[in-house]
Amino acid sequence: MQSKRYAIIVAGGAGIRMGFDIPKQFIELAGKPILMRTIEVFDGLLNGPEIIIVLPETQIEYWHQLCHKHSFDVKHRLAKGGAERFYSVLNGLSLIDTDNATVAIHDGVRPFVNQSVIEECFETAYEKGSAIPVIQPVESVRLVESSGTVAFPRSKVMLVQTPQVFQYRLIKEAYAQPYNPNFTDDASVVEAMGGRVFTVTGNVENIKITTQTDLVFASALLKSR
Repeated sequence: MQSKRYAIIVAGGAGIRMGFDIPKQFIELAGKPILMRTIEVFDGLLNGPEIIIVLPETQIEYWHQLCHKHSFDVKHRLAKGGAERFYSVLNGLSLIDTDNATVAIHDGVRPFVNQSVIEECFETAYEKGSAIPVIQPVESVRLVESSGTVAFPRSKVMLVQTPQVFQYRLIKEAYAQPYNPNFTDDASVVEAMGGRVFTVTGNVENIKITTQTDLVFASALLKSR
């Protein structure tokens, strides 16, 4: 019997690096906020998860206004964001009331993740406990050392994306740890308590939109679909 599925979509960014006066998750792509496009990908899954959106408390009223403006009626619950992403995820997890669950944690500004990748992450996490999507770099890779830089085989490097998916018992235990600034993502939180993280192949279009260049690429990608 499959466990219940949840998707925690974390949207706590600002638009400063992109030169906007609104948070980046609310910037429109072809007339619709990025966050709404991200939510719709998960809502469109055949076995769709219950969706939890994590937003800073100061942005919740604006989000309600956007939903009204765009007639956005995808069912979701809201959790308040924290001072760090760690606490935002923790607040999202607190809304899950069953241990028999598989939980995806996804960046709100990644609207181009393939549904097949999400599905594979859910299935792998259900079977093995965890799953994160990764892609291989196409550029050459160098390591930074005190004496300079040195070439490093890119075959030994993977670029990590989201959604990062876990059995709820595992991610709940991981987030019971004290916050550590060295946590870079949810997988690193799980590994810090000794958990094992499995990988699946991601899709290269699944970019995190954080700069003007990303936005240009995203607009072109959307037009090509």
